[in-house]
Amino acid sequence: MLERLIKKKINNHFDEQPDKVLVVTGARQVGKSYIIRHVGKKRFKNFIEINLLKDKMSNGLFSNIKTINDFYLAISSVYGHQLDNKENTLIFLDEIQEYPDLLTLFKFLKEDDKYEYIASGSLLGVTLAQTSSIPIGSVRKLEMYQLNFVEFLLANGFNHSSINTLRTFFNEKKRIR
Repeated sequence: MLERLIKKKINNHFDEQPDKVLVVTGARQVGKSYIIRHVGKKRFKNFIEINLLKDKMSNGLFSNIKTINDFYLAISSVYGHQLDNKENTLIFLDEIQEYPDLLTLFKFLKEDDKYEYIASGSLLGVTLAQTSSIPIGSVRKLEMYQLNFVEFLLANGFNHSSINTLRTFFNEKKRIR
């Protein structure tokens, strides 16, 4: 697996006992879903992933959700056996831009405090601008980018010690032998 530095930020979010839903944004195909899935399955016994693009293209189970009770009913109809409690259940809403109204529910879902939530999506800046009632105080946005140079070096076999040495050479404007 590629080591992505954003993994630490996602873990830190859950370590801090968040009062906000983490929303990971970024371009398509940078690994948002992959890294959330990786962290979620390691941290939580019950990891529930809902791809809202697939939902929209098939049965639209989440298309008419207006209240948290509507949300709980929809999620229970598919994942009821996996819903336990906040300490061991993470609900991951992937492709959240497909149902921008669900962003509005985050405030109420966090107030209800039954489960942990995380969401991801592409073009979320556009979606956020077009959604009328986003509870900004209930959402923490984290931008994910393609591999940075450190991640590239790690993917190519460099270890952290070598990277720190390279960083020292760079900071001191010294040539590498």
